[in-house]
Amino acid sequence: MTNEQRSPLASPTATDAPRAGARAWGGLAVLMLPVLLVSIDVTALNFALPEIATSLQPSASQQLWIIDAYSLVLATLLVAMGNLGDRIGRRRLLLIGATGFAVCSVLAAFAPTPELLIAARAAIGLFGATLMPSTLALLRTSFHDRQQRRLAVAIWATAFSVGSAAGPVVGGALLAHFHWGSIFLIAVPVLLPLLVLAPLLVDESRDPAPGPIDPVGIALSMLALGGLAAGIKELAVKGLDPLGVALVLLAALAGWRFVARMRRVASPMLDVGLFRVRQFSGALIVNLLSVVALTGFLFFVTQHLQLVEGMPVLDAALVLVPGVVVMIGAGLLVVRVVRRVDPGVAVVVALGSSLAAYAMLALLGEHVTVPGIAVAFALLGLGIGAAETVSNDLILAAVPPAKAGAASALSETAYEFGAVLGTTVLGGLLTAVYRATLVVPHGTDGALAEAARETLGGAVAVARGAGPAGDRLLEAARVAFDQGVIATSASGAALMLLAMLVAWRSLRGSS
Repeated sequence: MTNEQRSPLASPTATDAPRAGARAWGGLAVLMLPVLLVSIDVTALNFALPEIATSLQPSASQQLWIIDAYSLVLATLLVAMGNLGDRIGRRRLLLIGATGFAVCSVLAAFAPTPELLIAARAAIGLFGATLMPSTLALLRTSFHDRQQRRLAVAIWATAFSVGSAAGPVVGGALLAHFHWGSIFLIAVPVLLPLLVLAPLLVDESRDPAPGPIDPVGIALSMLALGGLAAGIKELAVKGLDPLGVALVLLAALAGWRFVARMRRVASPMLDVGLFRVRQFSGALIVNLLSVVALTGFLFFVTQHLQLVEGMPVLDAALVLVPGVVVMIGAGLLVVRVVRRVDPGVAVVVALGSSLAAYAMLALLGEHVTVPGIAVAFALLGLGIGAAETVSNDLILAAVPPAKAGAASALSETAYEFGAVLGTTVLGGLLTAVYRATLVVPHGTDGALAEAARETLGGAVAVARGAGPAGDRLLEAARVAFDQGVIATSASGAALMLLAMLVAWRSLRGSS
């Protein structure tokens, strides 16, 4: 393995590369702003979903689209935007994306209908796709010293994981005092400092020899990623649907053509040979499965705390704070651990705690307590915090600085597909089990029963003011929801076991 392919986290040796000064570390702090914002945006909406369901009355499918429209569009465009940043300048693309992200977030905050909210979320995803590849690529070109870079990567990965975990806490604090639209308005105060400070603290960087623009390759990458994301969502919501199958097959065909083209052209936008590097491919898979576990967990736990336990939104958010703290500590501590322990072994051990978290919820089922949820999330955070740090480091170390944008885009693509799968597949499974096990009490009004069969949020909304019949319906809905949590938790445990096997086979020896 070459020096560039070795993990900077795991390498104990110093190099003669120039060391970064205070300006570069200040630039890293600025680059953390979009990282935190994008990762918070993925999960903060989970706590707002019950209030949105009451205010806008979206269907079950629209609820999933409100969550997933952002990730679907973002995942579709990440590779193309990473390549664009390599060409026109990563800092320039970052500033363009930050401006558009802030404007569209304001539009989402005041959306009057589910359809307009979904459209605004898609537009946010468009500009979000310009942010994440740029931040990681700029980090790669700002820190040349190996030891400094490993710390910078750890901070980046930790901020990414913490943003995802802190999203519900931030959302809960806002929703305790403000309208659900405040979830989106946080983009404005976060991105304004970025627009002011990035030109002062972050140097521009680009691929010095990018080659000609490949519009066919860009179109194929978008078709492959977008078709796969949309197809997975369609299959999760509607089962073995012809449209979903067609989308997946179309995505597979486009992906095959994309790979063939990248092997043939003189200046490929993506070096597909990277996928033959065992550690690179394994790190991407671990990255994806970790995010599936995190977002899937947050999707149903936030609803359980509010709609089953009946907790106020801020109290429910505070239950997750210990897990956020553990995630921060795990992401930073693993930097020291992998100096002495094989990175693959460290990831396997860490993910074992995430497996234990899901297994705990599956076994406790409807008997799970609020303290039990806090413990489970702390166990999950331990594994995710460590795994995300190591996997992102391995991905970044596999490519030269000139190609950092494209490689960073792959890392972010894995993250966003993980977010889509977490809410769509695990969320879809939860909805399916809920509907299959819900026993509507005899004599319940037809309109009430229909609303309850749609979602737990719908059952809570219609049960208010319906007297004893509403109370019986709500209790039945909560029991059915907990049955869905048991099935979803068992699936999450299986995913964590798969991630452990991948890490064991592909990441060992990466130091």
